[in-house]
Amino acid sequence: MQIIATVQGISPQQYVIYIDPERCMGCRSCEIACAVEHSLTKNLFTAIFEKPRPVPRIRIVVVDEFYVPIRCQHCRDAPCIAVCPTKALHKTDEGFVVVDPVKCIGCLMCVLACPFGHPRYSDELGSIVKCDFCVDRVRKGLVPACVEACPTGALRFGKLEDIMKEVAEEKIRALLSGRAGPGLVLVKPVKEVTEKRETVPSIPMLRRMYGSVRIEIS
Repeated sequence: MQIIATVQGISPQQYVIYIDPERCMGCRSCEIACAVEHSLTKNLFTAIFEKPRPVPRIRIVVVDEFYVPIRCQHCRDAPCIAVCPTKALHKTDEGFVVVDPVKCIGCLMCVLACPFGHPRYSDELGSIVKCDFCVDRVRKGLVPACVEACPTGALRFGKLEDIMKEVAEEKIRALLSGRAGPGLVLVKPVKEVTEKRETVPSIPMLRRMYGSVRIEIS
């Protein structure tokens, strides 16, 4: 099971965040990094003392014994933008769906409209909280904070075409090594080798080979 968070729909050259729940161990490093990135000081040791305390835009949920990082999918035709009465939700030039907390009135229409249940309302912040794809970091050539903090590679950032190539190569290596794939286990067949042993011909064997056999004992 894999999840792809895309920008402006599916395009080979679009930047995406690839989520692999099979690698996620639920350490929540992504949540901490996200909260710090969206804090005022952007420092872990000072962010925890800020008022209001920064909250993560990504969260880990448990689904069928898998830890799954859940974040905004930045839909091409985002329903949250369509229902927002104050236009607090909008797209950046890069296609990231972001919220303007000044315009947000907390009507929760976006919460109801989102098929992924991503936007959340924060009483402390007084507005909707959602993933903004770390737009400021991306514009500086950096990867999103959650991706940078992930220790297992469960989150990857890059162009869709490049990531899909990496994933395909990993799956091929897994299949060739005999590890389980999705619904398939590939095991290299083993040939049984029978060792030939030289035997001394018996009397019946010699008769079949040469006809009558005469044995002389001196």
